[in-house]
Amino acid sequence: MALTGNQMDLFEASMPRLKAIAYRLLGSASDAEDAVQDTFLRWQAADIDRIEIPEAWLTKVLTNLCLNELTSARARRETYVGQWLPEPLLAGDSMLGPADTVEQRESVSFAVLALMERLSPNERVVYVLREAFAYPHGRIAEILDTTESASQQLFHRAKGHIAAGRTRTEIDEAAARRIVEEFLTAATNGRTEPLVQLLTADAVAIGDGGGKVPARAKAFEGAIAVARFIRGLFTPSKAKRALAGGSPAIHVTTANGGPAVVVVVEDRVIGVMCMEVSTDGIAAFYSQVNPDKLERANRHWAATDHGEPLFHAF
Repeated sequence: MALTGNQMDLFEASMPRLKAIAYRLLGSASDAEDAVQDTFLRWQAADIDRIEIPEAWLTKVLTNLCLNELTSARARRETYVGQWLPEPLLAGDSMLGPADTVEQRESVSFAVLALMERLSPNERVVYVLREAFAYPHGRIAEILDTTESASQQLFHRAKGHIAAGRTRTEIDEAAARRIVEEFLTAATNGRTEPLVQLLTADAVAIGDGGGKVPARAKAFEGAIAVARFIRGLFTPSKAKRALAGGSPAIHVTTANGGPAVVVVVEDRVIGVMCMEVSTDGIAAFYSQVNPDKLERANRHWAATDHGEPLFHAF
């Protein structure tokens, strides 16, 4: 069925919100794009004149598609090679969505996206729609075909799971960047002690290579173990240079609303390390090096001005 200009305009006006919802629900930009495209196909096939509230209809269709994807993704991740981490979005990416409130910013942070993997699909839907997009429980209940009280209970459980994994106080972006730059400078000096002082005692480092790029199957845990890992990461060697395809340029930027390191070789992003920085120090490093999850970051990097690197590694 051919859409009228007005019907196309209605969908296009909803696309930024739909993409932002889908990314938060799936943790994958490519899967989010697919879900929005499938939503469009259903919009194209629907009797649109009988749809009273297009925004509500589109959100319900998208959410159901994401619920199906979340269910199948859980099965796929049981056979995933190594740690699974979300796909990072660099600063300025439209898929990051609204960032006017603390709740909206936190809902797309790498730390919270990783924590949301612990939620059930329905808990994740309620958390995202309520926390990031301020949907009332009545509307969420209609989307999930449940009761308003059930939606409230799901939200309460989801908030509890997220809060249990985030007990730190965040600091402003400028201060976080200074700590990250200080840490990276210390990492190139070859000594562990200065690095430990910039980490929280229970710091962790997690990497996702997807079986395509070497990454440790288990997380590094504790300040000393993480400091040694980071120090080793920036210790020059011919093997590392060969694996990377050259001498990597290290850029400090922002991804998913927080400080991040982008590793670039010949204008190609080969890694994005998102950091969780608190008043106590750097609490977590999330390194995405799976090339399948860096395609959008590469397109975004090529289309934006990113300035000079902090230094060249190896």
